Amino acid sequence: MSMFDKITEEIAHFIGVFHISIEDARVREAYQEFSFNSPQSDLNTPPVPETGFAAPFQLLDYDPDLNYRSPWPELRHLFPRTPEFRTIPHPQNGEETIPRNVSSLWPQEGIHVTSHGAIRFIQPELEPPGSVVNYINQAIGLSDDDDFGVGGHSLVFSPGHIDNSKLLEGAQLAASLSPIAALVQPGSSSEIIAVVKATMSDVGVPEPRTNDATQVFSHAETIEGVYVNGQQVIDTPKLQDHHSWDDGEKTEDGPSSNVSIMEDGSISIEVAVKLEAGGNTLVNDAVLKSLWTGGTVTAVAGDHVESNVITQINALWDIDTITSAFGNSATVDANELFNIATFERIDASDPPDTGSVDAGIYPKFWSITQIDGDLMIVNWLKQFTFMSDNDVGVLSSSGATTSVVSGNNLGINHTSIFNLGFSYDLVLVGGSVYDANIIQQMNVLFDNDTLWGAPGFQTTGQGTLSSSDNLLWNQAHILNIGNADRFDTLPQAYLETTNSLANGGKDFSHDILSDDAFAGLSGLRVLYITGDLLKLQSIQQVNILGDSDQIALAMNAITPHLDAEWTITTGSNALVNNAVIIDLDSFGKTYVGGEQYSQETLYQAELISHQPDFGVPNPDMLVNEAVLFLDDSMLDAPNAASEHYIAAEYDAHPGDGVNSVLGH
Repeated sequence: MSMFDKITEEIAHFIGVFHISIEDARVREAYQEFSFNSPQSDLNTPPVPETGFAAPFQLLDYDPDLNYRSPWPELRHLFPRTPEFRTIPHPQNGEETIPRNVSSLWPQEGIHVTSHGAIRFIQPELEPPGSVVNYINQAIGLSDDDDFGVGGHSLVFSPGHIDNSKLLEGAQLAASLSPIAALVQPGSSSEIIAVVKATMSDVGVPEPRTNDATQVFSHAETIEGVYVNGQQVIDTPKLQDHHSWDDGEKTEDGPSSNVSIMEDGSISIEVAVKLEAGGNTLVNDAVLKSLWTGGTVTAVAGDHVESNVITQINALWDIDTITSAFGNSATVDANELFNIATFERIDASDPPDTGSVDAGIYPKFWSITQIDGDLMIVNWLKQFTFMSDNDVGVLSSSGATTSVVSGNNLGINHTSIFNLGFSYDLVLVGGSVYDANIIQQMNVLFDNDTLWGAPGFQTTGQGTLSSSDNLLWNQAHILNIGNADRFDTLPQAYLETTNSLANGGKDFSHDILSDDAFAGLSGLRVLYITGDLLKLQSIQQVNILGDSDQIALAMNAITPHLDAEWTITTGSNALVNNAVIIDLDSFGKTYVGGEQYSQETLYQAELISHQPDFGVPNPDMLVNEAVLFLDDSMLDAPNAASEHYIAAEYDAHPGDGVNSVLGH
């Protein structure tokens, strides 16, 4: 057995040596090929310095459930409102290295003495707010006076032109109802003050200038709530409940067909005449947010004058003359007039919680930024839209579906302004404060339509007529941040400090630092205005629309279609004004050294005129004009309309033709 093991071992060694020899040969052959291609080493190359390598982390055994998470970044607590403090060693051996009366050092750094030594502080630098003045005028003007004739009626139609001067006279009458005179755009501090004072002096009980106007006037120190057409309500009406912004339902297959195939294989064509001569929409929309500057405490050495005014006027002339040929087919959709005004205040004060704030912690340091002169925050916005859509046309049925769109215009003015600035713990005003928010809105609509039939016009088909259904909408909202009862008499400490600063002094009264409004603060951020603080936000919105249409209905000269379906819309206009002002007054208390005067005014008026001489055509003259349409041969032979065809002629009439005529 041992002999067999020895022989086996020899054989194994032999085989192993044989394999090693083979591998050596292979390596030698590969090495020779590699050695010829290897680059020669540069003997002058400096040796690579050894770098230290360390692995401070001890690897653990394999853990299939190990989830690695990177370490969290280092967090640093920042206190932007707190000064930086550094301790200075207490003087030794009676040395006096700390200046006396150091608590009023100005303003970047100072030293505060304690029983254990001194604390040196560096005050944060404050950025002063600059004046903000925006003057924006937006205006839209459109003349869409169309002149058209469809349906093969062979008539000449030349009524008297609608004169827009009557429309402008009506607008002047509506504007004269406002208790505020025309405001002139201010260009300086003195003019801003003049506008505020003029607005407050002009506001009085207005006298009715016409018997057709319904006026509601409210004037008080403060007004709160929502008022709709002079009545205080809880729920504010929504515009989407009274006006749809959709142009109608749209289907993927497009418009519906006017051709139908009957069961017997015959073809039936819908015989209809559709006219949309109104449907205009005028919109003025503005949002002003003035949050430029404010303080927890505001101290005014002079007067404080505040005024909030909303005036809203809706004026409508809607006197229609409708032919008797329509009979009971005419539908009278009532007009809607809305004046919606909201006065609102928000108390932004945050009184300290005596249970959580240490009563002994009051500001010991302060940092002041100063504005030399007046600080002005002015947003002056005017939005004006004038549109003329006085259409003249003759309609008759041609035995197919005829669609005429001569209105449906859209004009929108929109502006959004957001003034976002800085807040302070204390705002000192060396002069006075003049603060006014003014919203003026007016809608004027002339919708005096005339619809009559030429001699011989008749129809047995269904008819739908809408000559009113107009919407006049004024909505205004003034939101003040700051309570109406935040005012108090200026304490002597605030007056002395303001006077000291005005004379170049540097001292801050201890009574100011111990004000309860500043409890819990280690330092004060102060804004000092040497002049006046002037705040004026004004929005004026005006919509004027003339939509007095003159439409004649006639029969087709060759083949009259008595069974035609008529759908005529000459009203359905929407005039919308929407304005919002958000104004930051104060985050807390306001001290006034002079006189304090607050006034809020609401004026709402509706003028629905029934005067036929204010731009309304004389119906008798229109009937005579209709007789003049007809050709002499047609007057001689009543049945000649089916025997002769005369091409239509049109007198010159200002306008753009027609913006859409479809017949299919």
